[in-house]
Amino acid sequence: MRVPFFIARRYFLFGRKINFINIVSLLSILVVAFVTMSLVVALSVFNGLEDLIRSLYNTFDPQLKISAVKGKSFTVDHDFLEKIKSNEGVAIITEVIEDNVLVKYKEDQMVVKMKGVSENFLQQKRLDSMIVAGELKFHDKGRDYAIIGRGIQYNLAISLHNEFNPLQVWYPKNIKAASSLNPDKIFNRENIRAGAVFAIEKQYDDNYIFVPLDFAEKLLNYGDKRTSLEIKVKDGYKVNKVRDQLRKLLGDDFLVQNSDEQHASLLRAVKIEKLFMFFTISFILAVASMNIFFCLTMLAINKKRDVAILYSLGATPNMVRAIFLTEGALIAFSGAILGLALGIGLCLAQQKYGMVSMGMETSLVDAYPVKMELPDFISTGITIIVITFLASIRPANRAIQVSIRENI
Repeated sequence: MRVPFFIARRYFLFGRKINFINIVSLLSILVVAFVTMSLVVALSVFNGLEDLIRSLYNTFDPQLKISAVKGKSFTVDHDFLEKIKSNEGVAIITEVIEDNVLVKYKEDQMVVKMKGVSENFLQQKRLDSMIVAGELKFHDKGRDYAIIGRGIQYNLAISLHNEFNPLQVWYPKNIKAASSLNPDKIFNRENIRAGAVFAIEKQYDDNYIFVPLDFAEKLLNYGDKRTSLEIKVKDGYKVNKVRDQLRKLLGDDFLVQNSDEQHASLLRAVKIEKLFMFFTISFILAVASMNIFFCLTMLAINKKRDVAILYSLGATPNMVRAIFLTEGALIAFSGAILGLALGIGLCLAQQKYGMVSMGMETSLVDAYPVKMELPDFISTGITIIVITFLASIRPANRAIQVSIRENI
């Protein structure tokens, strides 16, 4: 392999004279570099977005969530909770009642998702860093308090200091009486004061309010039923291991999901988009590899005399083929190394300076997040090797079809 590499390197280096083949070769390197850089940056952005989604959900959602396979709710009693607590990895069990309700404040109203949680929800400290106004509490001096999203506060113009106008929360109780003109026969209504405002992301800020569990239980007439249980895992225990243990303990009637599984469809969509982006840019690379094809084809035509001399010196067709395949590899690797360097440089600059903004005032981060991962570099390298190798086969086979008699 030393001889093919030595000769291919001589062809690859421009030397004193720069001809048309050298220019095409340089363009091929630049094209491969640009596509490689695009692959690295695009895949890193998708990695960053995936991490951003996970961090967002980890703030709002529990580490583990238990819900019924069938039906909207399930019965929770002392024995059931003790059964779950028997797992040594379980630190906190928060009981949850969640449903859509109508919230009215003064003359304004909107439908929101109400989440009633037991008092130990505050011990999970999931909202502590997200409170932007008020005090994080559910009870104080005999009063119930709600924690509302910032979007709900803006839409209803809710004042945390208004003692005279509480939030009115309405929930339908008797569908059969819908023809009645008396709203008290159709809806349950409870009043609650807004005690704090959280800000996480528009999707949550515009839709969620947290209330005490007993408030939700009374409003929705749930009794001992719950829509889910939220589990905080003890420090030092692996979430997935505790999940598997709970699945075995509770059986097939319950879903036990970690954070990723609670939003599997969204994360799957991000992964599919990333895959399609990878294939799209790889297709562009395949089209761009035609430059390498034409470059090697012209080189094979231009070097017929050199090949004939090599044959007369005892070179084999396999050696000649190896020369042109190595030439294609040198072009591809040069472009790939340059592209990787540029891609990594752009990603590092984006991480440090946030050059490209997301362009949304309400976004959780100002600039597009990026995260570089080794598997992306490996897959990019393999893709470049395969595509450029395929593009080099035809010119290499053409190069070995040289007649010594006609070219010397």
